[in-house]
Amino acid sequence: QGIRDRAANRIKGGEILRVEAHPIPEHPRPWRVKDRATLIGDAAGYVTKCSGEGIYFAAKSGRMCAESIVARSEQGTRMIDDRDLFDYINAFDAKYGPTYIVLDLLQKLFYTSDAARESFVDLC
Repeated sequence: QGIRDRAANRIKGGEILRVEAHPIPEHPRPWRVKDRATLIGDAAGYVTKCSGEGIYFAAKSGRMCAESIVARSEQGTRMIDDRDLFDYINAFDAKYGPTYIVLDLLQKLFYTSDAARESFVDLC
């Protein structure tokens, strides 16, 4: 049973005031480092596709990036460059990349019907 069906009695007679949307990134971005700037969290595409949840990965990627910068800058005594930031990207991909691969495979399996999709979202 879809979410609209489950919420039907609560939204009956409701009025749509405004429809807004922003696409949720579904995959880590292919380019996450440019010069001395790097993407973290949603900007980097660290969102679980099945639920749209991203705060955990935003926090983890921010912390991993900061720790990498501190280490690679030798406690702030050396200016970092893009090669230093790739340490964070590589560490994040090594630790969480398999999670995204499994979730992608599960989504392809479960997103074949509305009922299967709802089951999968509940599972996530």
